[in-house]
Amino acid sequence: MKKYKIGYTTGVFDLFHIGHLNILKKAKEQCEFLIVGVTTDELCKKRKNKVPIICEKERIEIVRAIKYVDKVVEQVDMDKLAMIKRYGVDVVFVGSDWKGTPSWKQYEKEFAKEDCEVIYLDYTDGISSTILRKRLNRE
Repeated sequence: MKKYKIGYTTGVFDLFHIGHLNILKKAKEQCEFLIVGVTTDELCKKRKNKVPIICEKERIEIVRAIKYVDKVVEQVDMDKLAMIKRYGVDVVFVGSDWKGTPSWKQYEKEFAKEDCEVIYLDYTDGISSTILRKRLNRE
């Protein structure tokens, strides 16, 4: 039996690649039901000052088609605590590069009050949407 009942993770998932797949697979291995928040185009532009190459509707459909994903929701804001409460999440998965940051230390405290843990997952080395964008610009 898996340790957690309902897991949650988020991402832009632009230019979907093996690193994205690895994160979703590792998350699903640890929970019975995996909810994935796909960042909207508007939120991506607001937070990262760039628009994804693949529109949110298509990114949502791509993520929805992955066998490790049980439910896809739009991530319209950064209120992760609201999502945890809304869906009864007991574990949030996030990249290990966020571990120890002030924002995630705070999330850990807030989530603990809701009986929700944070699991930091390692990223796949050498691949990211940013790297893919740079490769595209060279061609």
